[in-house]
Amino acid sequence: MSQAAFAEKVGLTPDKLSKSLAGVRRFSSLDLALIAEAGGRTVDWLLTGREPLRPAFAARTSAGAAPRRGRVSDAADRFTAAYEVLELLGMPPKLPPMPSVRSDLTRFVDQGKQLAQDAVGVLTAADALRTVAGLETDVLITACTQAFGVDVAVTRLPDTVDGLTWQTETFRLILIGPTETWTRQRFTLAHELGHILARDAQELVVESHLAPGRQKDLTEVRANVFASNLLMPAPEVRDQFRRVADNHGRLTHEAFSELVVAFKVSPSALTARLSQLRLIDAKSALGYKGLTTEVCHLLTGATDAFQRQLAWAGAERFPVRLVAALYQCYARGETTLRPLAALLGTEVDSLHDLLDPANPDTPEPVVSEVEEVEEGDLIFQP
Repeated sequence: MSQAAFAEKVGLTPDKLSKSLAGVRRFSSLDLALIAEAGGRTVDWLLTGREPLRPAFAARTSAGAAPRRGRVSDAADRFTAAYEVLELLGMPPKLPPMPSVRSDLTRFVDQGKQLAQDAVGVLTAADALRTVAGLETDVLITACTQAFGVDVAVTRLPDTVDGLTWQTETFRLILIGPTETWTRQRFTLAHELGHILARDAQELVVESHLAPGRQKDLTEVRANVFASNLLMPAPEVRDQFRRVADNHGRLTHEAFSELVVAFKVSPSALTARLSQLRLIDAKSALGYKGLTTEVCHLLTGATDAFQRQLAWAGAERFPVRLVAALYQCYARGETTLRPLAALLGTEVDSLHDLLDPANPDTPEPVVSEVEEVEEGDLIFQP
């Protein structure tokens, strides 16, 4: 391609491109974004020669075959690319301080309990919540994003993978897959948050078929204990148990179902928690074995709540902070729609038509934004 043809492709006059290549004129942030897009590269690569950040891979499986590295990395790459763009734009997501594992606790079980207690304290203080247990999953995700700077996405993952977790100095990311088993998805979310708070996810952590109580890896044990204590805090479980139990401390199926609905967990998870707290014995636990989450909601007349959680768990959702930040950068003329389209897994043209349905053929802003920033300080942005 000739220099003049390339200049036209990226929305510059041949004279401006020539001056920029000669060092007389500065490339604007939008120039760089359009040049990177035309060349199929990243702005970071244009400026530094660095290849995009790629995750290390630490698969943790408890059942079935391990997921293939390529497919897992591809799932994470879409999101890490968005973080790279925002970092280059000088708009990295905020990372508030988090609770941490206390040095005086040596048992991983105790660490998990302590982390959950601290997390509940931060969440309730930040959002003036009375409780965390029983929050709708989408509300819990929003609270975790605001309190801990954790971005959570519900997106398609390899078949054997329940969730991915990864944290660096610039982002904290949890990916969970859409599913019809929304209680498993909710437990996976809490489990992955436990990894984030314990700083376990310095490399990409891949969870396949989580099986509480069966992990041998102590960090997995800690994350399971964290999840159980976050979703079913001991004081609240005891209070709710006393409320619905009969005079002999026993639960009918209807009373047990009330607790399942209240804490938004599976019957098996609740049974395990009640057993851990010595509120029920082994014989009673067996009595609830045939109950499912759906049946529990039917018994308590909470089918609407079940269907609402089911619909939410099956839909793809993207981190609001990332989507909003990338769109704001586009609206200000600092980047193209390409980073946002890549994050959402859609075509640039389709996204452009969606955002500007009245004028679908209107090209992305180039000249006006370029002219405005040429006189300012040089900021390398994608």
